[in-house]
Amino acid sequence: MSALPQPSADALTQSARLLERIEAEIETAGGWIPFSRYMELALYAPGLGYYSGGARKFGPGGDFITAPELTPLFGQALAAQVEQVMCASEAEVIEVGAGTGLLAADLLLELEHRGRAPERYGILELSGELRARQFDTLAAKAPHLAGRVHWLDALPDTFCGVVVANEVLDVMPVHLIVSRADGLFERGVAMAQDDAGVRRLCWADTPAQGAVAEAAGALALPAPQQGEYVTELNLAGGAWVSAWAQSLVRGAMILIDYGYPRAEYYLPSRASGTLLCYYRHHAHGDPFLWPGLNDITAFVDFTAVAEAGFAAGLDVQGYTTQAQFLFNCGVLDCLARRGPQESADYIRAARAVQRLTTPQEMGELFKVLALSRGIDTPLLGFARGDRLHTL
Repeated sequence: MSALPQPSADALTQSARLLERIEAEIETAGGWIPFSRYMELALYAPGLGYYSGGARKFGPGGDFITAPELTPLFGQALAAQVEQVMCASEAEVIEVGAGTGLLAADLLLELEHRGRAPERYGILELSGELRARQFDTLAAKAPHLAGRVHWLDALPDTFCGVVVANEVLDVMPVHLIVSRADGLFERGVAMAQDDAGVRRLCWADTPAQGAVAEAAGALALPAPQQGEYVTELNLAGGAWVSAWAQSLVRGAMILIDYGYPRAEYYLPSRASGTLLCYYRHHAHGDPFLWPGLNDITAFVDFTAVAEAGFAAGLDVQGYTTQAQFLFNCGVLDCLARRGPQESADYIRAARAVQRLTTPQEMGELFKVLALSRGIDTPLLGFARGDRLHTL
């Protein structure tokens, strides 16, 4: 951990306050909490968690860069798919977890360019700090459209239109599953005393029970080759999709994230799971380091997400790589609008598109899944190519 930049004194104080809260909850729970609860507190504890504590997260000055931070071409291409769904449902959009608001601004401006600006653009965002940043971004980049934007505290009772969720599923709290020769366990968090007498967070396993044991048992995990096989189970993601299915009367959900179908997720070679932490553009594997200051993520099992949607009555409209989706949605046409190919602006934009679409960057790792209700027309983002990626 010596290679990581050191947090400020104020940040460390905030992290210490969150750690105290986590320790108190562990004690109240009898000495153990599931990792999903730890992850929920570390990311979302009011005023202290990573996404609710006010620290800068996105862009060069934060901990990671998302596709909308790279280039507006991402939102411009996505707008083609959003437009098609709006035409088949209603002219409304809800973006879940809108980050800095850049994607919202890019979508609104491109849809306006296409003559299809939505009547209402909702942002489902629980972080007050991020809401403020989104408001400022929209006021600066699309002031004449900002009046169409409203913020939501919860899912609507009913909705017709398009739901967009870019890098949302990967930060939902996951359960950690451990398969060993002596059975199936859930890995959680406890407290232990180190050699210096200091109490610290530590891993602790308990036999898997209830819904966790049932879901993990159905996965047919590979046999442990070196003692144990560790992986993640995102029950929250399935429940979230099911909740949206209750609200979606007509329209589609466009889910973009990094992940795999189940056949690739639970490979014998992936015996340590996919859990990762990010701090100041450094990836590391210690979720107990500076709670509240690190992003904690896990790759998405897209088969599980699709199954949850289908079980809740949604149609699986398409699944493909981000690269193929963007090509189908006309990202190269959007790039061509940037002007002469020798111009500095075009070259910068082309490099961003390359990062979004090449297999070595985000093109293959990121996938796009569409779940719909009442949409009969095939979606253009999945119209051509890439028949190798199936759920």
